[in-house]
Amino acid sequence: MNSLERTHKRLAGEPVDRPPNFDIMMQFAAHHIGAPLSRYYQDHRVLCEANMAVLEAFDLDIVQAISDPYREAADLGLQVEFPEDSLPLATRPLLADPADLDKLHPIDPSQGRRMSDRVAAVGWFREKVGGSVPIMGWVEGAMAEAADLRGVTELLLDLYDRPEWVAELLEITGEQAILFARAQVEAGADIIGLGESVASQVSPRVYERLILPWEQRVFAAVREMGAIPRLHICGDTTGILRQMADSGATIVDLDWMVDLETAAALYADGRPALSGNFDPVAVLLQGTPEGVYQATYRCLEIMGPRGISNAGCEVPLGTPHENLRAQARAIADFGAAQC
Repeated sequence: MNSLERTHKRLAGEPVDRPPNFDIMMQFAAHHIGAPLSRYYQDHRVLCEANMAVLEAFDLDIVQAISDPYREAADLGLQVEFPEDSLPLATRPLLADPADLDKLHPIDPSQGRRMSDRVAAVGWFREKVGGSVPIMGWVEGAMAEAADLRGVTELLLDLYDRPEWVAELLEITGEQAILFARAQVEAGADIIGLGESVASQVSPRVYERLILPWEQRVFAAVREMGAIPRLHICGDTTGILRQMADSGATIVDLDWMVDLETAAALYADGRPALSGNFDPVAVLLQGTPEGVYQATYRCLEIMGPRGISNAGCEVPLGTPHENLRAQARAIADFGAAQC
């Protein structure tokens, strides 16, 4: 059973040899091959090489074109700096003045240097592992992209000061997400992840009114093209768990702050499949192999027959290799026990 077959069967609730391992690796993957982060972010060949290396080294079941939140934003005009071996930095909001919105329009991903580089990564993966390993593309959610362009604090204030303006901005960022998702599926993506981290910072009412409709629209487009939608919201999403189930996502990632038993009870009908959610820092980075093993096994027990193993968020830099191997061992043992 290859990783793609394993994933499809798991999502259908069918027996598998072991649950898939969908750990998100970005900075860790770059350093694993000795590459500075600036090259990982800007050269799809480095990103792909790093993904292939961690795929084999740690028994993952996915390759990922995810890197940083500024792909779409940079192509829309946001000034982004790339320190040699650190996170990219946005130097000034593109929408510093609300009137700047008049100059903003969605663009064809093929015309954007950074978006086309991600599409190229998906195509590279398709040539190397297409049909055997799930290939995950990635887009920023409408509100997350709005925050990248406006600034998080300013956008949250805008929700109160100029809600109609925010809705206009989301029309642009949401359409950009759909265009970018389609380009990646056409290039060979089996999964489209959507990152919407700012959603954990707003009320359930705001999420339901402004964010959820765009998640539904993006994921409808992804499903129409035959790909799997995956929702990833960093932080404590306990207050919006019920709404997230209506996003249209096939897979919902849960960060470590969310009580997994509560989420599993809410999603008891199997809609959607859960992925997560042990603490990537306290457990994976700072913990022991035995602690990682136990946390991984427990999460799989709670999530049920469609659950996917994944740390609550990105695997941190410096995570001990033996801890990642303990996770892989727990997944294999859990699979063997279910057969």
